[in-house]
Amino acid sequence: MARPIWTGTLSFGLLNIPVKLMTGERRVDLHFRMLDSRNKAPIRYERVNEETGEEVPWKEIVKAFEYDKGSYVVIEEADIAAASPDHKETVDIDTFVDADSIGAEFYEKPYVLEPGKKAEKGYVLLREVLKRSGKVGIGRVVIRTREYLAAVAPHEDALLLLILRYAQEIVDPSDYKLPEGGLAKWKISPREIDMAQQLIDSMSSEWKPQGYKDDFRERLHKVIEQRVKSKKVVRGKESDESKLPENAATNVIDFAELLKRSLAKKGGQAAAKKTARKSAAKASKKTVKKAAKKRARKSA
Repeated sequence: MARPIWTGTLSFGLLNIPVKLMTGERRVDLHFRMLDSRNKAPIRYERVNEETGEEVPWKEIVKAFEYDKGSYVVIEEADIAAASPDHKETVDIDTFVDADSIGAEFYEKPYVLEPGKKAEKGYVLLREVLKRSGKVGIGRVVIRTREYLAAVAPHEDALLLLILRYAQEIVDPSDYKLPEGGLAKWKISPREIDMAQQLIDSMSSEWKPQGYKDDFRERLHKVIEQRVKSKKVVRGKESDESKLPENAATNVIDFAELLKRSLAKKGGQAAAKKTARKSAAKASKKTVKKAAKKRARKSA
């Protein structure tokens, strides 16, 4: 069993759903070690001081930002801690948007949200409402030490946490030399369009991701197996998953009441803003009247 990255809550309005953040991808790359070709000994990488040539122990290493070529400013651990977000181990949903409104270029990495103990009802409620509405929740989440923008989206029986790229991380396609204009500009004939359409139709099928495999990895894996065929391979035993703390939750939660209170809170905020605007307008009118009377008395 995979271990959760963290155990926390998924929250929107006044609803808090205990969840576990589980990895949503499986890395299957083959990792290689560098060896000395002369005696097949592993190559060791050392942390060496550029000026003295001496190896530097980990305890003497600090982080620094190079703000100019050869000029650095040292960043202390306290500085990093001060900049770290407070809402760790919580997915705070700020808003809900149409799933189709998020371009494919924004999606970066998937995670799976697994419901905590006695949190299944709230989990299913959010999942099914998102399916019906075609919406996804947008919020922020801290994974390890970094804060990410994320979308909470339904997928079959799961709620996925999809890490999103920020807008400044996306390269505008217009930065590249792309062919502008349509079919007429590039003198593409109706016959060429029909033939291309026929070719696409003849090659069309349903999307079946399980039908695609990393053939290169499989072939390379066979080569490795043949090389180690005559040697013993020692495999470490998989450690059992230790019991993880569960978020406390009651057996019965009145979701309808929580939703009602969340909506009332939103409505109350809107009403408060409206009242504040009216009060400001009245105060402004009174000020204008007083100023007019004062000017009239002076004129008299």
